[in-house]
Amino acid sequence: MVQNQSLKIVCAESLLIRNPGWFGLKLWNKYRISNIPSLIFLDATSGKVVCRNGLLVIRDDPEGLEFPWGPKPFREVIAGPLLRNNGQSLESSSLEGSHVGVYFSAHWCPPCRSLTRVLVESYRKIKEAGQKFEIIFVSADRSEDSFKQYFSEMPWLAVPYTDEARRSRLNRLYGIQGIPTLIVLDPQGEVITRQGRVEVLNDEDCRGFPWHPKPVLELSDSNAVQLNEGPCLVLFVDSEDDGESEAAKQLIQPIAEKIIAKYKAKEEEAPLLFFVAGEDDMTDSLRDYTNLPEAAPLLTILDMSARAKYVMDVEEITPAIVEAFVNDFLAEKLKPEPI
Repeated sequence: MVQNQSLKIVCAESLLIRNPGWFGLKLWNKYRISNIPSLIFLDATSGKVVCRNGLLVIRDDPEGLEFPWGPKPFREVIAGPLLRNNGQSLESSSLEGSHVGVYFSAHWCPPCRSLTRVLVESYRKIKEAGQKFEIIFVSADRSEDSFKQYFSEMPWLAVPYTDEARRSRLNRLYGIQGIPTLIVLDPQGEVITRQGRVEVLNDEDCRGFPWHPKPVLELSDSNAVQLNEGPCLVLFVDSEDDGESEAAKQLIQPIAEKIIAKYKAKEEEAPLLFFVAGEDDMTDSLRDYTNLPEAAPLLTILDMSARAKYVMDVEEITPAIVEAFVNDFLAEKLKPEPI
């Protein structure tokens, strides 16, 4: 039974990759697929995600002994000894009462090394401020020597490189599709944000720690990568007008909060991210890439994976206009234009 169910999912995934089409692209967006091959297990009754990293599941558990591969509590997955770079070993129970950053990284990855240098400073500032915070390095290095060399630069804890099973379970737990990734957890082990990398780069003084997600983001170089995670509402404004960006965020925020709360109640990820874009090089690049007019304000929904855009060019943006635009998009009433 387990083998047949797995085979059906793999075949469906293969078909999706070969011939995505409209339905396939909706699935890519729904499950925030950024790399292929990708295998996701769902509960057939509820449709909820059981496991985002099915490829690791079938590698680690080919006999299906852990079926149905549902998520386990962080405390259970992390249980065991953790290391410091001086060789000291601590039990995972030492994490109790602390916020935790789970850091997936590797020495061979240049963006990882760049982030690590920033993260070392962030870690120091958070600890000096008296916050209970610990980071756990989950290595994707290709050898133990590389792991040791890289870990020597880090003042936090690590899962032993030799404990490949635990490293794999952590990758499975959080559906890691790329590195560097920093997952920030609350003291109960629940995810606060999967965008720790963006938060660290955007908040040099760590004033926003532990970085609870903001309903509306101001587009920047460091968070632009999130535009690839799924459909995004982007309101372009004239930032030379004092207070325009902040006013735009205040206008969108109640609508974003309403959408986020609705899907959180269903234990699902919100189908849209929300951005305000001012006048800067990043915004200019985005307009050029998506072939958008220079108008401001300009209300758009951009779906990079589907290479589709939805544009509303009106003289005045009101909450009613934004909400109607969002609802029509979610109801699939809008006609996309190609990017």
